[in-house]
Amino acid sequence: MAIMKRLTGFVFCAAALLAADAKLKLADLPAVVRQAVQDNLKGGELKGLSKEKEKGKTYYEVETMLNGKSRDMVLDAAGVVTEVEEEIELSAVPKAAMDAITMKAAGAKVTKVESLTKAGKIVAYEAGTLKGTKKSEVAVTPDGKPFKD
Repeated sequence: MAIMKRLTGFVFCAAALLAADAKLKLADLPAVVRQAVQDNLKGGELKGLSKEKEKGKTYYEVETMLNGKSRDMVLDAAGVVTEVEEEIELSAVPKAAMDAITMKAAGAKVTKVESLTKAGKIVAYEAGTLKGTKKSEVAVTPDGKPFKD
């Protein structure tokens, strides 16, 4: 009986998690959001769409590929782009940020870096790292300070 209760609880938790990040098709989006997505693709390929609720507000996450690099956007219900994560070359990362990433990576290989833009301004660089089989992420501001979202 105790196992059944745990399984039932697990199923309800899993269902709640799946509902929190609903996968969508372009046609499922409100017209204003759909148009904003199309306007912001900039020749990229649409890879995925999802709808999220955060603090009572609806957001749409758009996953794209542009020139072989990931470029993800978050739009609000009015179709306004609130943030963009864009994969960039390591050479494009400012020195202070790259130095901080290297230090925080502590010997791990930096596998990918994305710039995080909010309100038209880069606020952080997020680096994926790999040490052996362990993957991790490091986030710093453009001047190399720890980034907290």
